[in-house]
Amino acid sequence: MIPVNEPLIKEKEIENVLECLKTGWISSEGKFISEFEQKWAQYCGKKHGIAVSNGTTALEVAIKCLDLAPGDEVILSSFTIISCAQAVVYARAVPVLVDSEPRTWNMDVAKIEEKITQKTRAIMPVHIYGHSCDMDPILALAKKYNLKVIEDAAEVHGAEYKGKKCGSFGDLSCFSFYANKIITTGEGGMILTDNDEYADKSRSLKNLCFRPERRFYHTELGNNFRLTNMQAAIGSAQIDRIEAIVEKKRKMAKTYTDRLRHIKTLQLPVEEPWAKNVYWMYGVVINESTGMDAVSFAKKLADKGVATRPFFLGMHEQPVFHEMGLFKSERYPVCERIARQGLYLPSGLTLTDQQIEMVCTAVEEILG
Repeated sequence: MIPVNEPLIKEKEIENVLECLKTGWISSEGKFISEFEQKWAQYCGKKHGIAVSNGTTALEVAIKCLDLAPGDEVILSSFTIISCAQAVVYARAVPVLVDSEPRTWNMDVAKIEEKITQKTRAIMPVHIYGHSCDMDPILALAKKYNLKVIEDAAEVHGAEYKGKKCGSFGDLSCFSFYANKIITTGEGGMILTDNDEYADKSRSLKNLCFRPERRFYHTELGNNFRLTNMQAAIGSAQIDRIEAIVEKKRKMAKTYTDRLRHIKTLQLPVEEPWAKNVYWMYGVVINESTGMDAVSFAKKLADKGVATRPFFLGMHEQPVFHEMGLFKSERYPVCERIARQGLYLPSGLTLTDQQIEMVCTAVEEILG
């Protein structure tokens, strides 16, 4: 079976982890933590980096930095992972959804303003599958209505919007370094910000809110969301070769596109003129005229030895939120269509040209 994703671990990562093991710096202290934070913040063009245990906790900490009151609203796309809406709900705030636009599958910026109310406090653009959101209209709305921007950049390591790195636009920006991400620490995440107050608050919230003047004295509640030195050691080594990693991702995507562009019943990823797509996952949407949805298409590919993963299911279709009284009557047709018809093909950094050819041949045989 050709896997959907495998991380590419090289000798430098192994050397760094061995150094942690040999010196005993295996927990959440050690030189690689600050090194990883500084490297990633600098790469993305931000002042502060705060490493945390994963991308979900990065979102939760970022949301807490805003000190939202119960009932405050945060606007985000329905088409995303549950971590985004969950972070809002955990803060006792209300996620407000918008549909996707059909080309890049990112939030439809033309539908944001109609969702802004007196309770709106923030917009959360989630860059999808390697392609950035259209940030200028989002930033303009944030300025017009005095809103904060929490940028979910978990899937766009190295991607750009109008020449600037994704993750450089938000008041707070969040990253995941899960095993399938472009830069990985196995599990891990980071918050970036230029705001000194948000940085200090993030560091406190991720570390049980210990007071600097007295460690076991607490004036507010936080969490243990710390990253280990060993994980940071892996990430630090990977940042050193991110340009080569991004180049490989883009080359793989070009190979896929060149081989599959003739199949008219398959929508392939795009790259808008204002974006640099890093193709975190090579997503495709199969046309209904084939008589298949993503589930049946995935089964046929699996029978041919090709592993896939489905697209996100929209937040408005999640039973857990319906039980909370959220989104029950809401419909987002673009999100619903791509959730039912979309999946991504093998996209890992260990994927060979021969394997890509095998995947494309399997797709051709199924779709004709």
